[in-house]
Amino acid sequence: MKGKLIVVSAPSGAGKTTIVRRVLQAGLKVAFSVSACSRSPRPGESEGKDYYFMPADVFKRKIENNEFLEWEEVYRGQFYGTLRSEIDRIWSEGYHVIFDVDVKGGLNIKRFYPELTLALFIMPPSVKVLEERLRKRDTESETDIKKRIKKATAEIAFAGQFDRVVINDDLDRAVDETVTLIKDFIKNESKAR
Repeated sequence: MKGKLIVVSAPSGAGKTTIVRRVLQAGLKVAFSVSACSRSPRPGESEGKDYYFMPADVFKRKIENNEFLEWEEVYRGQFYGTLRSEIDRIWSEGYHVIFDVDVKGGLNIKRFYPELTLALFIMPPSVKVLEERLRKRDTESETDIKKRIKKATAEIAFAGQFDRVVINDDLDRAVDETVTLIKDFIKNESKAR
């Protein structure tokens, strides 16, 4: 069975991961697509649950073997991507796939499966709030925070290319809106957006 694809993208710190986690608890027939990345795990992250962690040379070899649906060198030497085998695994289990991916990756998935994909952009209330959230995480250096803010500003410009924009100024409201959009999309069997 080919299910549907729900892409949730946002600048780093906008709340997409938190929203996706809450959507997964909402009783929908969706399963999380675990992305692959070439960075080291952050504290609390685990292999196969948060990401498939692999060295950059292994990641590049999988690119050469066309094993990714989409991939990006998000930061110099840091690769992220969606393995084709991950989507096939989820579909074979009878679920729709939900992705927590960066903006370019989300748009690439939408281009590859335009009729099957609902692309949602999680918008932070402002870049200032985004910076505060990144600082509160306390997982990145000052240099990394500045790099993420610069990237976030550029990513926000792509919001109009997504099917819907969800403003995350209130987490519960943003989760409710996201769940409703996904339910409606899954119910619409005749044609994806």
